[in-house]
Amino acid sequence: MIEFKQIICPVDFSESSVQALAYAAALARWYDAQLTVLHVVPTFEAIQLRGTLVEPVRTVTPMPREQVLEQMRRSLNLADLSSRATPVAESGDPQATIIEQALSRKADLIVMGTHGRRGFKRLLLGSVTEAVLREAPCPVLTVPPHAPATVSQALTFKRILCPMDFSPSALQALGFALDLARQAEGRVMLFHVVEWLTEEEPRTSAYFNVSEYRRYMVEDAQERLRNLVAEESRAWVEIDDVIVFGRPYREILRAAESKPADLIVMGAQGRGGIGLALFGSTTQQVVRGGMCPVMTVRGLRQS
Repeated sequence: MIEFKQIICPVDFSESSVQALAYAAALARWYDAQLTVLHVVPTFEAIQLRGTLVEPVRTVTPMPREQVLEQMRRSLNLADLSSRATPVAESGDPQATIIEQALSRKADLIVMGTHGRRGFKRLLLGSVTEAVLREAPCPVLTVPPHAPATVSQALTFKRILCPMDFSPSALQALGFALDLARQAEGRVMLFHVVEWLTEEEPRTSAYFNVSEYRRYMVEDAQERLRNLVAEESRAWVEIDDVIVFGRPYREILRAAESKPADLIVMGAQGRGGIGLALFGSTTQQVVRGGMCPVMTVRGLRQS
């Protein structure tokens, strides 16, 4: 059974990170987990910055570590999390520090917002969240601004959408989706998108039986989806096998919004083995556009 016993939630005191913290806290209550609330700053040491003609160099003294920790403790007290959450303040590169903390604390889950304190309207390529998604040693739950602002004391996900492209990371994500749904007595929509030819008309025409080929693709996908989940597993969690045609990220977002889904669980890498560094990848687009939280799961590392 999947259990999240060590959860890390990076915060920058933006509205987005506060919302992510609410989700992290609810999950910590449900799993009786230890929650580490992490704030990363560039440095705690005094730094010199180029100034004006009158004052060519000026010295800036950041808030001391203990003062940052005290501010974090007050916030946790207000959120009634002081007994469960551990505040941690570190200096350095944000994404590298988050990854280091996840490794050293053997984190089972990282929970992050998708918007930083600068108020970007979308997840920006190269942002801290995206960098963490590429390198995280554990699943990452991203919480978008559109997610419900209030969460219950113990958070469960009853309607889970699990996109399936049969890649190693998608297969790993399926295990998480099934177990999370079982724990919540919920259901999983196992969702496969067939990328139907090209969206543009071909330059030359060639004859083949279109309807027969489409039927073959659907039947092949249906069989592969059925074979993914044992009949025993289908007995203890409700699973809907859904196959559609189109662009994967568009169809995934459309399905998640129309149902609607409480959670999307998907692999962090696609069939081609290309990670999230590629702009426009399906996972990246879903994280950017999702109206509900998205849990990304990496495939098992090869030894």
